[in-house]
Amino acid sequence: MSFIVAIDGPAGSGKGTITKLIGDKLNLVTFDTGAMYRAISYHMIENKIGLDENEKIKKMLEEIDIKLDFSSGKQELYLNSKKLVTELRTKEVNQIVSQVSHIPDVRWAMVKLQRKLAEGLNVIMEGRDIGTVVFPNADVKIYLDASAEERAKRRLKQNIENNITNMSYEEILENIKLRDNNDKNSEIAPLKQADDAILVDSTNLTINQVVNKIIDIIKKKQKQQIIDKKVYEETPDTPFKRFRLKLVRKIVYYAFYKLVFRIKKIDEKNLPDEGAYIVCANHVNMLDALAVVCSCKRKVRFICKESMFKVKALGWALKLSDTIPINRDKNDIESMKRSIKALKNGEVLGVFPEGTRKGMEKNIKAKSGAAFFSLRTGTPVIPIGIQGSFKPFTKVKLVFGKPLDFSEYYGKEKDKETLEKVTNIIMDNIIMLTNKNK
Repeated sequence: MSFIVAIDGPAGSGKGTITKLIGDKLNLVTFDTGAMYRAISYHMIENKIGLDENEKIKKMLEEIDIKLDFSSGKQELYLNSKKLVTELRTKEVNQIVSQVSHIPDVRWAMVKLQRKLAEGLNVIMEGRDIGTVVFPNADVKIYLDASAEERAKRRLKQNIENNITNMSYEEILENIKLRDNNDKNSEIAPLKQADDAILVDSTNLTINQVVNKIIDIIKKKQKQQIIDKKVYEETPDTPFKRFRLKLVRKIVYYAFYKLVFRIKKIDEKNLPDEGAYIVCANHVNMLDALAVVCSCKRKVRFICKESMFKVKALGWALKLSDTIPINRDKNDIESMKRSIKALKNGEVLGVFPEGTRKGMEKNIKAKSGAAFFSLRTGTPVIPIGIQGSFKPFTKVKLVFGKPLDFSEYYGKEKDKETLEKVTNIIMDNIIMLTNKNK
């Protein structure tokens, strides 16, 4: 499992220096992706390959061999077994590297190489499109920026340190502005800040200040991932765990729901004694999921937003009942896999199609998750109408509907119209049950 830090930004913003320092401090493998494009540019100059000679460029990409070596403690780039250092920063390379990086065949060849190099590693990578194209799902995304004037000063200093003195400050500034324009207006992977990237403006910051700021961001993300990992960890199914769950359900049901809410079950016979099914209810209160769990003869595994697991006592109860966490801010593949697996194992899955409490009152469109799971696994849906406000010592009714058979739609879970149709049928039945026997 890789941990990826993507640092994007314009030329001269300090990406290379900052990336190297952070990589050393946090033991992350560092990739200078700009050096890869510079190597291509150098090779094209040496072999007199023009920017518009597409066939020659394609052949070059098939034959060229770029390797990165980190054995010395820093990145060293080899082009066809030749180590390149000062060759990457010549005036000639600087003049064409931006244009070379905009050639589609070059761009996608380097993206493929960068992804391959990062497989299975904890990586910090900098470039123009790392967080938007190369690793759109990077764990941390930083957009490092600085004024053009400040970047020109830094590049001049860097060139002097590398004994490159053939470009003046004015030439470097003009080159940076030209490259900014090319990069930002490119049709191929333009330079831009990813929607979920954090902007760090280094114009008036020292190198250490920038490094420390980004390290804080990375460490917070790593800490959050540890917490998230614990949320998704499944506790082993043991006899003692099953005994505790059964005991807790009975205590909560008889000492709390029967006494405080005078709960009543109607048409409980509609719940099958065996086999997989999905229960779908209206969501009126934060206590209704527990009411369903405690009222059903079989264990019901509800799908619940992952933030609820981070409340210590509540998290313990959710783990005990094998509740399935879901991150609503992303396409939570792990949650979907776990839900499908539960149904295939003959378990009972609980879903609130409204997605949030009192979703119907808020006029929120019902979610299609229950319909998707039903059609994907060939599982019936049992609607539940919850009547009552869950105010202490008022009546609460759970009205169980007859199983809904969607066998005519099985296998059509990817069809949006079918999903919407099945979701509407589920919601219509829930609404009907909320008014039954009132």
